[in-house]
Amino acid sequence: MKGVIYARYSSDNQREESIEGQLRECKEYAERNDIMILGTYIDRALSAKTDNRPEFQHMIKDSAKGLFDVVLVWKLDRFARNRYDSARYKNILKKNGVKVISARENISEGSEGIILEAMLEGYAEYYSAELSEKVIRGLTDNALKCKYNGGTVPIGYYIDEQQYYQIDPKTAPVVLEMFTRYSEGATMQELVNLLNSRGMRSIRGGKITLNIMNHLLKNRRYMGEYSYRDVVKEDGIPAIVPKELFERVQERLAKNKKAPARHKAEDDYLLTTKLYCGKCGSFMVGESGTSHTMKVHRYYRCVNTKKKKLCDKKAVKKDWIEDLVVSYT
Repeated sequence: MKGVIYARYSSDNQREESIEGQLRECKEYAERNDIMILGTYIDRALSAKTDNRPEFQHMIKDSAKGLFDVVLVWKLDRFARNRYDSARYKNILKKNGVKVISARENISEGSEGIILEAMLEGYAEYYSAELSEKVIRGLTDNALKCKYNGGTVPIGYYIDEQQYYQIDPKTAPVVLEMFTRYSEGATMQELVNLLNSRGMRSIRGGKITLNIMNHLLKNRRYMGEYSYRDVVKEDGIPAIVPKELFERVQERLAKNKKAPARHKAEDDYLLTTKLYCGKCGSFMVGESGTSHTMKVHRYYRCVNTKKKKLCDKKAVKKDWIEDLVVSYT
């Protein structure tokens, strides 16, 4: 017979070595039973509770080509941990003349084999459900103690050895400053520009964006609130921002969300569509930037220097060129 091997490991404490072990035992089974292995399909760090596995779907699709007779798996739970998916895809393979064989579980061809296979598949689904319940139970226990349960650690905190949130003395003052500035009238874009001008980076090493700033200003952890699923505890973690300041910022965020959109930059630039670059003849467009002192500078720049880097024309100050044109006119 001609066959292929399907191997898989989930993300729960398994590594590449488990794949090597599955392949080794499947190949040994194939040699003992005169099965010629044509290839392998491997899904890494993917659960069998779902059929959303690229190599698994690739294997099912290839079965229709008549290239192989059997799919060899280490155990049936590698194929699926969901009885519905197991029955569904085994039926598809059967229609394509392909059978699923377990290298470790000795399942006979007779009627008793049907019962054994059903029991093994049922146990695989039971194990998966029980494991999920244990994980959730453990995370809930952590949450009741206000411990870190995974995910991105917000700017301003670090996680200590006991898995508790602690205030980062380097970045926490920056968080407080952002809340204070926003409550005093600064825009989110100005705050973003300020942090980027200081060379500050996100947790993942990228530049600070409006989305990051928006999430920062709405993160209730900063006033000490801990939450996980149904567990919510006030003062569960050290607060960086006073509650009164946090609520004031939320009121301003809500007010700005309902406010009409600000005029676009083009509305403030008198020479939009009228000013041309003296070097390449392209449009000059309005731009602005914020200095480290939070002062906004406005100017016109040639579009070919802005996007395509095809022109070396220097930017000109907005007030100077507009005053010049108005005066001349």
